[in-house]
Amino acid sequence: MPSSDPERPGLLIRDPFKFSDAMLLIPPQLVGCLACFDGEQTALDLRSSLVRLTGDIQVGELEKHLYDTLSEAGFLEDEKFEQLRQARMKEFAAAAKREASHAGSAYPDSPDEARKALSEFMQGASPESEDSQIGIAAPHVSPFGGWECYRDAYAMLKPAYQDRTFVVLGTSHYGQPDRFGLTRKPFLTPFGEAMTDLRLVDELAQKAPSSVRMEDYCHAVEHSIEFQVLFLQYVYGPNIRILPILCGSFGRSIDQGGKPEANQNVQRFLGALGDIAARERESLFWVLGVDMAHMGRRYGDALTARADEGAMAAVAERDRRRIERVNDADADGFWDLIQENRDDLKWCGSAPIYTFLKVVPQVRGTLRRYQQWNIDEQSVVSFSAISFRSRQGA
Repeated sequence: MPSSDPERPGLLIRDPFKFSDAMLLIPPQLVGCLACFDGEQTALDLRSSLVRLTGDIQVGELEKHLYDTLSEAGFLEDEKFEQLRQARMKEFAAAAKREASHAGSAYPDSPDEARKALSEFMQGASPESEDSQIGIAAPHVSPFGGWECYRDAYAMLKPAYQDRTFVVLGTSHYGQPDRFGLTRKPFLTPFGEAMTDLRLVDELAQKAPSSVRMEDYCHAVEHSIEFQVLFLQYVYGPNIRILPILCGSFGRSIDQGGKPEANQNVQRFLGALGDIAARERESLFWVLGVDMAHMGRRYGDALTARADEGAMAAVAERDRRRIERVNDADADGFWDLIQENRDDLKWCGSAPIYTFLKVVPQVRGTLRRYQQWNIDEQSVVSFSAISFRSRQGA
C-alpha cells in the first residue's frame, strides 16, 4: 500500500499471512525493482534495473542491501521465508485456541471497549419478527465501515436461537481454491471463548477428507469468521457454539465455466454439509460472512471508484441482480451471473453464498440493506444485510 506519510513516501509492504511480522517501506525510486523478484528474472536483470534508476553503474552494494533486506524480512521465497512459514503453521497447529487476531486493530481488544463499540454500532436496530428464520448474511468488511449492515443483519437474531450451532461460512481470502478450511479450536474474542462443534467438524473431515484442510492456517489470520463470532457473542454472550468453515475460491469454475461441484472435492463437501443441514435443520443457524463487489485502484481497476457515484451506480444494479438470485435460492442463476466477464465485480463472498444455496436449497432471502463504502479514496467495497427463512414457512 502507498505510504500515507508525506515525509516518508514510498510503498509499504507486509505479509497478510503474518508469516512475517515485518513491514518495509520501499523508497519510490526502488519500487520498480520489485518487479525483478518474480522468480523468472535474474540478478543481472535487477542490477540493470538499478543502474537505470540511479544512473550509477556502481550498484553492487545497493543490490545486496535490497536483496538482504527483503530476505531477512521474509518477503522472498527462499529458505528464510520457508523457516518463517513452517514455524507459524506449526505454532497455529499446536495452539489450543484460535486467538483473536484482529482485536486491537479492527475492533477494541478490551472487553468493555469492544462492548461499547458494538453497542454504538447496534443503536437504532429495529428487530423484525420473521417466522422460520434459518440464517443471515452480514459483511466481513471492518465493522466501523459496515456497521449499518452488521446492525441490520444481527438485529434479526432472536433469543430462541442462542442454543443452536451457528454454522459460519466465511470467505477464505488466502485459502486453497476448491477446498474448505476447518479447525477444532475454540475462537477467542475480547468477550470470551466460543466453542467449536467438534462432532460436526469431525463428521465433515471424515466424510470429505480430500475436500478439507484440517487445522487450516488461514483460520489464524482470516477476519471473515472472527467478525461474525464477535457479533454473535455480543448478542448471546461468549458461550456460543459454532461450526467455522472457510470457503476457498471457486475461481476455476469462474475461469473455465461449469459449476463448482464439477470439482469432486467441492461436490463431496457440499454433499457432507448438505446431509448435516437436512438432518439437524432445527438445531442449526447459518451465518454468512461475505462482502460483494471490490472495485477501484486497490483492486486492479483503472477507474477511481466513489461509493454510489458514477460507475458504481451500474455496479449497484448488477449487485442487486445477483442478490435477487440469492434471495430466490437460485444457485444456478446466481452462479451464471458470477461467471459473467469472469466476475469482473470480484465478489469475494461468492463461494460461501453458493455453498449455502446448495446445502440449504429451501430458503427465501430478504434484503435488509445494501451499501457501498470507500475503503480508500479510490476503491469501493459493497456488502449487504440479508435474512433467510425456510421456504416452507414463506
